[in-house]
Amino acid sequence: MQLEQRSGTSTADWSGTVPTAFDARVLGLVVVTAGLAASLNVPYGGIAFALAAFVVLAGLGILSHVLGERQLRRLADRLIEHWTDAGGQIEAVTKSSNGMRTEWTVQTPDGTVTVGGVALAPISRLSVEWQGVGDSVAASDAEREIDSLAADLYEEIFVIGTATQQS
Repeated sequence: MQLEQRSGTSTADWSGTVPTAFDARVLGLVVVTAGLAASLNVPYGGIAFALAAFVVLAGLGILSHVLGERQLRRLADRLIEHWTDAGGQIEAVTKSSNGMRTEWTVQTPDGTVTVGGVALAPISRLSVEWQGVGDSVAASDAEREIDSLAADLYEEIFVIGTATQQS
């Protein structure tokens, strides 16, 4: 599935999945941290031991980022899918980033919603920001409660937000 923008209408409905958001900055941080940690092993185990430690630490860090990104992407996809099923209009979903966070910007007729978080598997957190107000929850908790979370966010963004803007 691909994100599409339908021609001939002022808004487009979301009909796809969110884009992949592997973040080179997070991967760079992982590699630098693995290098520093591995360098501590040089006096004790030699260059070969430090190199092996670097490979293991960098591999685990990259795997952690890949798993964290997939988890956040899956959550963002399910949130957006729930919103469209409930009647919300999604114009576009694009990858964005802020600091060390992996994010997707969701364009709606009522404004921009930012969905994302820190994409490192054991500490991944899902955050949602709309009109300058945001909240975050552990990604594992969000996966367990995705339906109620999506319904609450839909109510806040598409129902209450639309009513507030029309007043």
